[in-house]
Amino acid sequence: MKASWHDAVIATSDNTIVVEGNHYFPRESVNADHLQASETQTVCPWKGTAHYFHVVVDGKVNEDAAWYYPETKAAAARIRGQIAFWKGVTVA
Repeated sequence: MKASWHDAVIATSDNTIVVEGNHYFPRESVNADHLQASETQTVCPWKGTAHYFHVVVDGKVNEDAAWYYPETKAAAARIRGQIAFWKGVTVA
């Protein structure tokens, strides 16, 4: 799987985990140069508290377009620390 935005590859992995239709990429497969920390957090009742990144490519910023769970509830342990994308980031 590959995650891309504005012709830049943000992540590539053969080992994503699909949860609720979202591919979660291992952190080491994500190009951190395209991520900028966000203050945004949301809570999922069964996964836990999600933390967000802005995706940045050539000065363009896609706010809160990536998220991860640094700690998860037991049911979501397999995606702890993995990164998923949305908001126009193509995952295919």
